[in-house]
Amino acid sequence: MKVIEHYHPSISIREQTDLISIIVTAYNIEEYIERGVESVRNQTYGNLDIIVVDDGSTDSTGTVCDRLAAKDARIRVIHKEHGGPSEARNVGIADAKGAYIGFVDGDDWIDPDMYEKMFGALKEQKAEVAICRYRRVYRTNTVDQSKDRAVLFEGQEALQYYVQETPEYDIQNAAWNKLYKKEVIAGIDFPVGKWYEDIMFTTRALGCATRCIYLDSACYNYIIDREGSIMNAQINSHTFTDQIPAYYEKTEFLKSLGREDLADIHDYFFYKRLLQFYVQVHNADMPERDSYLEQLAQVIRDNREHYSKAYGCAVADPRDYRKMKLFLRSPKQYLCSVRLDERVIIPLKVRVKAVLRKIKHSQ
Repeated sequence: MKVIEHYHPSISIREQTDLISIIVTAYNIEEYIERGVESVRNQTYGNLDIIVVDDGSTDSTGTVCDRLAAKDARIRVIHKEHGGPSEARNVGIADAKGAYIGFVDGDDWIDPDMYEKMFGALKEQKAEVAICRYRRVYRTNTVDQSKDRAVLFEGQEALQYYVQETPEYDIQNAAWNKLYKKEVIAGIDFPVGKWYEDIMFTTRALGCATRCIYLDSACYNYIIDREGSIMNAQINSHTFTDQIPAYYEKTEFLKSLGREDLADIHDYFFYKRLLQFYVQVHNADMPERDSYLEQLAQVIRDNREHYSKAYGCAVADPRDYRKMKLFLRSPKQYLCSVRLDERVIIPLKVRVKAVLRKIKHSQ
């Protein structure tokens, strides 16, 4: 791993000879699609193959896409029956003409120099995948944790930090904050008809790459709380049919790479997430609440033989194993412990830290 401070890659118009295919997926987002596509059109890297996949929209999304294509020859619109984002992306990949592939969700938008920066970094660092940080755009505010640097990952380092969920590097499951050399994702499809489709796509892509460049500055603007967005849905039936099975598949894939260590780390975060899911469902007002709680409890019980190994991994916090053991003894006692932490312990720690800061500043 190599940290490059104050890194600002660029590539001149004369050097923009490589074609980049950008796949924009759209379904019933008539309010957002023009902004998203225009942000791709207006890139400072101009040699683009822009593929807009209208996934069977029933509003005016498709009409807006056609209008945008009429004023820019680089835009091609594919209208298809609704099949979900995975199928739409796969259709776009199959039709892509470029040697490099990027993805944009049609309700988001990107900075004007996103692909100039990412492609410039790929070329300069001889990398196969470029990754950028992204802004989290809420209705009332935007969160941007950009830093003026880049990080070059060799071998499976990017995969390692992704699996470790290292907050310092905002790699994430998402396909859209990355630019891929086409060869790296050859043969890797998004699972059709599934939610949480990015989990295995990203894991496989990073597992295939031998050098990745991470730009620690935000270039992508991701809408967090758009009403109706799949990604904003909380625990739902797809958590059990798609998300949890994807986590199991991720474990097996990491093992197939000979990375038992990363498989254990992934399992550790997966098991922590199951307990978080349980608390979220318990606190939610939903008709499926009792059913989901029982399903989650069963998944947690089914994995108990793996806990000593996962909670013994290099990054594990021993307190998390104690929480899991408490849950296995009594889910009710575990929930009482969580409430105690939330209502008493955590606020008390916050107040103590505030007092200590005041004392320190007064000295």
